[in-house]
Amino acid sequence: MERRQRAPGERSRQRILGQAARLATIEGLEGLSIGRLAEATGMPKSSVYVLFGSKEVQLATVDAARASFVEEVVSPALRSGRPGRERLAALCEGFLSYVERRVFPGGCFFVATAAELGARPGRVHDRVAGYQRDWRELLEQTAQEAGQAGELPAGTDPAQLAFELSAILAGTNIVAVLHDDDTAIAHARRAVTARLGA
Repeated sequence: MERRQRAPGERSRQRILGQAARLATIEGLEGLSIGRLAEATGMPKSSVYVLFGSKEVQLATVDAARASFVEEVVSPALRSGRPGRERLAALCEGFLSYVERRVFPGGCFFVATAAELGARPGRVHDRVAGYQRDWRELLEQTAQEAGQAGELPAGTDPAQLAFELSAILAGTNIVAVLHDDDTAIAHARRAVTARLGA
């Protein structure tokens, strides 16, 4: 009974967060007010406020965007690719596909919000920075596994490779979204292939 009572509220919460993450990639996290979310979802302000209060919505949106990124990019790569270069290539392809399909209209949530938050200190900044760090660490760990398996060019530094790949991916997102030009994604695919020595 309790679970059935909670389900509609949880569905409403997820609906609002999905809309919030989409809006944040276009209008920024700072634009996520209770009123704006009520307008975007067609729900009463009072309902949105009950679900989030006035302070929680930005952090909850960042967490929802991370869950989407894991579902769209990370989990498929972990399921499909062998540890090492194959998985590293799958992670990069997953990111590029995520941008190409415009899962969020403003491209990668974390690229968009990193540009917005920049040097602004606070909990939201720290949450976004932490999730971006997790992504780079995953790339580095996977590059390390590829190096240990002898799948990368001799002398490849996993940390440097992870940095370069993350820069290629983030830069591609910016160009593809700013210019509405997905030829950048084709260029990025060739760059990743070349960098992995495949």
